[in-house]
Amino acid sequence: MRVLITGSRGFIAKNLKVRLEELDGFEVIEFTRDHSAEMLKKIIPTVDAIVHLAGENRPKDEGQFDLINAGLTESICEVIKSTDRCIPIILASSTQAELDNPYGRSKYRAEQIVKKLNTEIDNPVYIYRLPGIFGKWCRPNYNSVVATFCFNIANKKPISISNNTSELPLVYVDDLITSFIKTLEDMPSGLCWPKIAPQYHITIKELSAQIKAFDDTRTKNVSESVGKGLVRALYATYISYLPKERFIYDLAEHSDERGVFVEFLKTKNSGQFAYFTAHPGVTRGGHYHHTKTEKFLIISGTARFNFRNIQTNETYELVSSEAKPQIIETVPGWTHEVTNIGENQMIAMLWASEIYDKNNSDTIACKVKYEKN
Repeated sequence: MRVLITGSRGFIAKNLKVRLEELDGFEVIEFTRDHSAEMLKKIIPTVDAIVHLAGENRPKDEGQFDLINAGLTESICEVIKSTDRCIPIILASSTQAELDNPYGRSKYRAEQIVKKLNTEIDNPVYIYRLPGIFGKWCRPNYNSVVATFCFNIANKKPISISNNTSELPLVYVDDLITSFIKTLEDMPSGLCWPKIAPQYHITIKELSAQIKAFDDTRTKNVSESVGKGLVRALYATYISYLPKERFIYDLAEHSDERGVFVEFLKTKNSGQFAYFTAHPGVTRGGHYHHTKTEKFLIISGTARFNFRNIQTNETYELVSSEAKPQIIETVPGWTHEVTNIGENQMIAMLWASEIYDKNNSDTIACKVKYEKN
C-alpha cells in the first residue's frame, strides 16, 4: 500500500512514517511545505491512501489557518475526484473544531470538505478529532505543554505555570499511530469518526509535578511507577528530551575491604535492585530478616550460600556460579551469608523486597555458625 503523508516533517507524521516503515506492505510517500499544490496532482493518482496531517496552528497571519487547514484539504479532495478513483483519506482534525476561533473554524471547514467528498463519490473518509497529542519528537515551547515541560525539565530550564487546575485531555502518540495503522489495514467504507483509546486527563499542576519527579529519580534513585498507562507514556516522553550529556549519571558506591556495594534502582512499591562484589575468600551477610526477602543472582564467579533457621538451628548450604543462572532466595527467620569460594572477584545482583531504611532496616546481625551459650 502506497500511503501519502502530508505534513510529513511534523511530529505525528514522523512517528507514523517510522512505524509504517517497520511493517511489511507499506510504502510511504511524503508531502511537505516545500512541495507545491501541483505536486499533489502527480502524487495522489499513484497512492492507495492519504493520511492528511499537514496543518497550521500558530501562523503569524490568521488567514493562514483557512489557507492551509481548509485550502490544502480542498485541493487534495479535488485531485481525488479528478482521478476517478476512491482513495481513502484520514484527516487529522482537532477537538477545537467545536470551538468558535480561527483555528477551530478552519478545522471544522476541513471536516466539511472531506465529508462532502464522501457524499459525492462515496470516498472512504476517517476524521480524527484529536486532543493534545504528546510523545517523542514533539516540538517544545510551541503548542504542546507536555513537550515544553519535558524538554525544559530534562534540560534544566524553568517552566511557567499559569493555571494549576486546568485539566488537559491527552493522547499518547504511539496509541494514535496504532489507531491510524489499524484504519489503514481495515479500510472500512463510508464516513468514520475513529475513537482513540486510551485518552488521559491530568491537571497542569499534576503534569509538572510528575515530570519533575522523573527528573528527581536520577538523584534520589527511586523510580516512579512507569510500567503502564499515562505515567509510562509521560516517562518515555521526558526521557526522549534528555540532552546527550545526560544519557549517563553516577551512582553512589560503598566500598570496604570486602568489595563494593552499589544500589542500582529503588522502586516505591517493589523493593530495590543492587549489586555487590566480594574478593576471593570473603564472606558477606551474616544476618536475618523478619519480613524483608531477597533474591541473589551470581553473574561472575562462584559463591557458597549458608543458611540457618534461627528457631530450629537447621542449616542448609548451596553453591551457585556464573555457569548457570539461578535465583537464590533468602527466607525470613533464616540467617544467611554468602562466601566467594572462587579464585577471582565475585559479582552478584541483588533484589530486596523493600528499600533499605537505616532507621528500620529489618536486618539483624546473626552468625550462621551456631554457637551454644
